[in-house]
Amino acid sequence: MKKKIAIGFLATLLSFPTSGLFAGPLDGQCIALVHGILGFDDTQGLAGGLVKYWGGLDGYLRSQGAKVTTPGSSATNSVPTRASQIQSAVNTWMTANGCSKVHLMGHSQGGLVIRYMVSNLGFAGKTQTVTTINSLHQGAPMADIVLAAIPSWLQPFANSALGLLAKLVYRDGRPQDAIAMGKSLTVSYLKTFNANSPNRTGIKYYSYGSQMAWADLIQHPIMALTHPITWAGGLFYGLGGGNDGVVPLNSQKWGAWKGTPNAYWYATGIDHLQATNLAWSGQNFFDVQGWYLNIARNAKAGL
Repeated sequence: MKKKIAIGFLATLLSFPTSGLFAGPLDGQCIALVHGILGFDDTQGLAGGLVKYWGGLDGYLRSQGAKVTTPGSSATNSVPTRASQIQSAVNTWMTANGCSKVHLMGHSQGGLVIRYMVSNLGFAGKTQTVTTINSLHQGAPMADIVLAAIPSWLQPFANSALGLLAKLVYRDGRPQDAIAMGKSLTVSYLKTFNANSPNRTGIKYYSYGSQMAWADLIQHPIMALTHPITWAGGLFYGLGGGNDGVVPLNSQKWGAWKGTPNAYWYATGIDHLQATNLAWSGQNFFDVQGWYLNIARNAKAGL
């Protein structure tokens, strides 16, 4: 009798599809994490895989049941150029993974890249949601300040030198254009960009961001140097002083604004790099995995 019960129980288990077992809260969701400037595909990472742009978040989201890609593109280039590269990579990945639609999630300039794909490159039909993280929808005033400091006659030489450096560091054969990258971050460029890249009807847009409490050199050794410049530029351009070291908080808002993460009590905010856990830099200051799980859950629910 016990043997018959055991056989019946096993048969019942086998009758259920196995693909959904232990899949997690993101069961079957297709997600593309799109990097910003100086970024890269986390499949390889940098420095032999020692540096990851998303700090293991792609693997974590997979553990929660999602299909995730971290497509790479030119580290320094314009939004249209990077958007074309990302779209090609995502298309290939979607076909290989049986994804009819994808949740696009872009950080920094990556947020502009995914918006451009949807609005200007015909990717709307394959897009489920658009989520931007610490993106510069109204521009990053620091880019205006830096470009203004480089004379026009010097820009081609600076572009060549920076392009060569990027090629030596990334070694991926992709074209580099540092000046085009810089111009794509300016306040004036974003005014034109927003007018030419409106949200597509039927697609939900969400935005998240963060800010630093102050220029703390201990927690933010890099962003503490740029925070004062971004603060001054933000005030000058009417975007406010609050910023993540690169982008004013008000510039990070697009579509449905979902706010900032809750930093741990000892943290002095979350900066631009920590927002993606770059090189695992954010996880000691906020629940980065929980934050991204909520971002993905929100996209799945379409709230």
